[in-house]
Amino acid sequence: MDRNRIRESWDQLSDTYAKSRNPDGNDAALITTCFGDLPPDAVVLDIGCGDGRRTLSNLTHVQSVGLDISRSGLVLAADAVPSARLLQGEMTALPLKSDCVDAITAYHSVFHVPRTEHSNVYHEFARVLAPGGGLLMTVGTGRYQTVRSNWLNSGRSMFFSTPGKQQTIDQLKTAGFEVQWERVVDDPLGSSALFVFATVA
Repeated sequence: MDRNRIRESWDQLSDTYAKSRNPDGNDAALITTCFGDLPPDAVVLDIGCGDGRRTLSNLTHVQSVGLDISRSGLVLAADAVPSARLLQGEMTALPLKSDCVDAITAYHSVFHVPRTEHSNVYHEFARVLAPGGGLLMTVGTGRYQTVRSNWLNSGRSMFFSTPGKQQTIDQLKTAGFEVQWERVVDDPLGSSALFVFATVA
């Protein structure tokens, strides 16, 4: 599934996806754990922000920036978190200058990029992060690349990919990150998800 089709799917699915996820889940609380002590002038970039209720809404104490490939997701985020700055773009080529953000969140977002491009995504994360900046992101535990039809009973297809945990950790290290911890938390869709917190040199 190419980028245009992924964008089109998210434009159709953003509202359905937002309604399916509890904004108060355990994974949302990780943001406070990692970034609750950041000062008001800190800039936190949320990659694949969607409606922003589980991520940007927990970053109102800082200068938050939400990036999403879907215009529909950004419309939802503008309504839910009006204080956030919102950008439409792709994580493979972030529309931001180097060393300009203090932290990044990436919840279930890198999964929608082909595996061959994951390494480039992590280099982009490292590029825009200031030295010592933190990254909180979901990591797939299995290895797959697939298109799921009728995702969330929506009648729409969605692309997913992950090279697995160890290769993801290796790619993060190659990009300049040091993993500080890993944690499995309940996922709002009824399963569990692995998160890692990493810092860049």
